[in-house]
Amino acid sequence: MDSQTNSILTALYSKANPKNVEGMARYGIKSTNNVLGLTSNDLFSLAKNIGTNQALALELWQSGIYEARILAALIADPKQLKKSTMNSWAKDFDNWAICDGVCIHCFRDTPYAHELAAKWIKRKPEFVRRAGCTMIATLAVHDKKSSDSVFLHYLAVLKKYSTDERNYVKKAVNWALRQIGKRNLKLNAAAMKTAKEIQKLNSSSAKWIAADALRELQNMKVQKRIRIGNEKRTRK
Repeated sequence: MDSQTNSILTALYSKANPKNVEGMARYGIKSTNNVLGLTSNDLFSLAKNIGTNQALALELWQSGIYEARILAALIADPKQLKKSTMNSWAKDFDNWAICDGVCIHCFRDTPYAHELAAKWIKRKPEFVRRAGCTMIATLAVHDKKSSDSVFLHYLAVLKKYSTDERNYVKKAVNWALRQIGKRNLKLNAAAMKTAKEIQKLNSSSAKWIAADALRELQNMKVQKRIRIGNEKRTRK
């Protein structure tokens, strides 16, 4: 590792907080590697000072430290990130926070976001499959250019994997289903139809996913917000 990487790692260790580590573990943020207990504010502040630095991001990821990997996602350049690197990082995911953080703050802005979302959801490892769902959820919110057909296809895929009983997959499938359903009126109707189909499956996971999604998607405040958004887009 070069001197800048060592300097950043030293800075991370200097802010280590064992009490935070205990609290993070209670929320499922455990890692096969080191967790130092830094806050999100610590990491965002450090990332702002560093700026975009692809080479440093790659070095920090190799350290294996949870906070260093979150920082790597914050300073990486999504346009420079290779597909092979994304696949490698996804294989390293070992908790929901690193999975979601990297997908939300970095992977969704890469040219391969949709391609890898569709591939990862089919993979067996828990946090790789969750990454696929997380990508779908965040793309449903932030990708304003893709057509409805892209997300209609995702609904069929989400239905297929709604019977995965693993907690972090189940919650991510639900999240993706809800986010698609809040994108516009057409997708809201399609997501609710899919949720009702999922509800009929012989799976406790599927039944929870469907019930929770329908509760939100049928909510009057959510329906009103979607209609207002639809009207604004129509007027443009």
